[in-house]
Amino acid sequence: MDNIQLPEGMNPEVLSHLMNPQNYGKLEHASGVGVAVDEKTGEYVIFYTLLKEGDTIEDVRFATNGCQDTVVVGSMFTEMIKNNSTSFAQEAIHKMNAKLGGASPQQQICADMVLSAFVASMINYENLQEGKKEEMHVLKMKESCEVQDDAK
Repeated sequence: MDNIQLPEGMNPEVLSHLMNPQNYGKLEHASGVGVAVDEKTGEYVIFYTLLKEGDTIEDVRFATNGCQDTVVVGSMFTEMIKNNSTSFAQEAIHKMNAKLGGASPQQQICADMVLSAFVASMINYENLQEGKKEEMHVLKMKESCEVQDDAK
């Protein structure tokens, strides 16, 4: 990537995650599985979290049928929280939102899907610890990432 001319305004970290997403795919034997879904578009993010001793995120993966923004945020966020505590991950949600300060409303909704899927995976973990039978926890998004047609 050293010889690549970056598009104007493109962050090298974003390009790296776009070209080579990290932690993408299914994680077998996850401690918690969460899904955030946009019912209007059918887009979703599945988040797999493997916890060690209940507090450390030993491994994490995500999958999506969403856009490239969703993949980039998923890759960046999973790299931030991997091998860290769940409390660090909660703070990382705020850091990720701050990092996305200049994002368009649609990009922010894509990011919210990733972050909500992580939250859902933590809810699934807690539910399983309480003895509830739940394959995954699903959160429905309030906002849709559907592009608004302003030309009308």
